[in-house]
Parts: sequence; structure tokens; C-alpha cells
Amino acid sequence: MTVLAREIMTPSIKAVPQSWTMDRLARFLTDNEITGSPVTDESGDIVGIATLKDITEFRWNAKRSEPGNELTVEDQQEARRLRLVLFEEMGKVPVEVRDIMTPIVLSVDETTPVRDIANIMMSEHLHRIFVTRDAKITGIVTTYDMLKVVSNEELTKRCASNS
Repeated sequence: MTVLAREIMTPSIKAVPQSWTMDRLARFLTDNEITGSPVTDESGDIVGIATLKDITEFRWNAKRSEPGNELTVEDQQEARRLRLVLFEEMGKVPVEVRDIMTPIVLSVDETTPVRDIANIMMSEHLHRIFVTRDAKITGIVTTYDMLKVVSNEELTKRCASNS
């Protein structure tokens, strides 16, 4: 018998509003010991996903220095000074989740076989994918949930017996 998404998904999803600040999101993810969360709009509909990776990339890009080879040493120093001033000023304005989230929401139906989910996650380089029933999100399958399949002998046998 095929192992389905609904059998391995985590049914409780902790979503965050798109209006939260990036710092509040970081605290939320850390406090809940998770690496990502769905993002909701004012109506409660999921509009994207925000992860620790999104926060890291935003902060890294804000501090990254890429002096151009065509600039003189003085021009490179001035460009770096201006970039630091710009990002320092940007730091005074709270960055919201909507500014850093990934607006694409991939999902599978509750009846999707785990093997298909694994193929989607690998081909799209995903660590999590939403699970739906009647176009409403009912859970999430993460890489951790997939590892549970591998560690559970009965589930592993059921996956292996289906081609």
C-alpha cells in the first residue's frame, strides 16, 4: 500500500503575517525551533514562505562588499562608504516579511504518494512542501518528515514495494 502525504505530514502549521518585521520572524522561528513558516495575508490566505535562509540572504546582501575592478582604490572606498551609509539607513526602517519571503507556494494533495513528494522536493531543491485538501492547506511535509519515513521500517517497506 502506497504511503501518502497525509500519513507523514505535520498537521500543525505555524504561519506568520506578511506584515511582521524580519526581526520578529527570526525570533518566532528560533522560539519555535523551526527553519521556515508559511506567510499569510490580511485574509489569512497563504501568500508565500519565509525561512531563516531568506533572513540570512537579506542580511548578507546588505553587508556584502563588491568593489568593482574598474574603480580606483579611492572610488572603491567611497562606494563602500556610501553602501554602508545606505544600509545603515535601511536598517532604521523595519524590513517586513513580505519583503524577504518567497512568493511561490508549492503544494501537493493529501493523497500524493511520498515517492512523488520526494521527487518534487529533490527537483525543486525544497526543504518543505505544503499539503492540501480541497485547495486548503492541511499540513506540511518537511525533510524531517521524509527522514521519518526512512527510519520507520514499515513505511520504508511500503514505499519500496510500490513502483
